[in-house]
Amino acid sequence: MASIGILSQGMPTLRAARDADSDGIIALIAACYEEYPPNVLDVDLEEPELRTPATSFDAFWVLEKDQQIVGCIALGVLESGKRIELKKCYVSNRLRGGGWGRRLIETVEAWAAERAIPEVELWSDTRMTLAHKVYAKLGYIPSGHTRDLHDISETTEFHFLKHLAL
Repeated sequence: MASIGILSQGMPTLRAARDADSDGIIALIAACYEEYPPNVLDVDLEEPELRTPATSFDAFWVLEKDQQIVGCIALGVLESGKRIELKKCYVSNRLRGGGWGRRLIETVEAWAAERAIPEVELWSDTRMTLAHKVYAKLGYIPSGHTRDLHDISETTEFHFLKHLAL
């Protein structure tokens, strides 16, 4: 019987990221960027923190399957602990539609709730419309704010905000 890919095998494992996961995280994010031309990931120029994910963010998790990073999410604490920013939420295209993005986002929200942090915000590339639908289903509200990153991909981002029920 032929393999039908990653979904036919065991479930991914969610765990805290290590700095040694850098190459796998970078490969995942680069693959996701390629789906949205003209996005391109230049780690050394624009996102060097991906070289040390565990130590560059307040928290960072990965989904690992068969020793491959297939999803990730991170956060940064803002406003003296009154808000967190959800960052680096990516899921391999082979896993999309299976609820893995939701599970990653719920991990960030649980982290915030455990620390009585009432708000989660995020910024998302305007091109990533599928992600916007996931955020909306999970209660994230567009604030109406945008920002231009002035990066090599000429990225404009939408801002989303969610108030957690603590």
